[in-house]
Amino acid sequence: MFGVEMKRSGLAFSVKFPWKIGVVSVMAFPYMAKGQDELSASLKAIGDDPFFDAVEVPLIQGTQWESVKAFLEGKEVARGCQPDLLGKKLDLSAADESRRAEAVAYIVQQVEECSRRGIGKLAVCSGPDHVAEKREWARGLLVKSLKEVCSRASPLGVEILLETFDRDWDKKLLIGPLDEAAEVVEAVRRSEKNIGLMWDLSHAPLLGEKPEDLRRVSKVLRHVHIGCSKKIGDKLLDWHPAFHTKGAINAANDVAALLSVLLDMGYDGIVAFEVKPEEQQTAHEVLDVSKGVLLSAFQQVALRSLRG
Repeated sequence: MFGVEMKRSGLAFSVKFPWKIGVVSVMAFPYMAKGQDELSASLKAIGDDPFFDAVEVPLIQGTQWESVKAFLEGKEVARGCQPDLLGKKLDLSAADESRRAEAVAYIVQQVEECSRRGIGKLAVCSGPDHVAEKREWARGLLVKSLKEVCSRASPLGVEILLETFDRDWDKKLLIGPLDEAAEVVEAVRRSEKNIGLMWDLSHAPLLGEKPEDLRRVSKVLRHVHIGCSKKIGDKLLDWHPAFHTKGAINAANDVAALLSVLLDMGYDGIVAFEVKPEEQQTAHEVLDVSKGVLLSAFQQVALRSLRG
């Protein structure tokens, strides 16, 4: 956890960043999926970096986990299942009951693996979007799936996070707009309490949302990602480029606006980078830039708070 120092009226102040800082490992180190050596090197780099309090990990097989888990000691670990669901075309909101059950079974299996490994959070996403007339029905199926998952996860001490994705531009998923996502989480919470919402600054431009909108969902917000979407011509893409690169949407002012809202809300979850190297970039370069952006943004917020 870092801090900033500033002066006002001749007095020096030191302000600590109020949230744990995480990183989506497979996004920052995309080559970690190539093999054991790359996986180990990537997670060791994160584990050795005192800037990070938390890390989100992808699917890691049992033998691989045994060789890398020591690198993550002292870090809060979460499991990101969004790439699994998207890559395997598993749909928690599928109309076909057998497909929906298959997706639920897979996530329950991953929940059980998380429990054995001492991982307390697991993130998921919905399936593809439906025509407008069927969206409410599909959300009901998603609620049903999440209740089933959460009921299995609760006694194991695992919290489920539902991430929002774009509906119109790139991933084109059912969930979707922030308010609809919150309704799903609240519906699940009527019977299962171990679920919260994950919101990504990178996805905000694709959804037409702003950090200010988070005030409406403060009761269910549990996890936040920081990053950028990308604009190429007239297209918006969920590519998570590094800050300050060509086409990247979001800058330090946007991050400052997000931090300011989170502070006002009393948010107590994790703030995690989700950024990806492009051609000729390294993981360390994009993470260093991201750290600089976060520092600059937090300085803005701290100064405004100090000035009252």
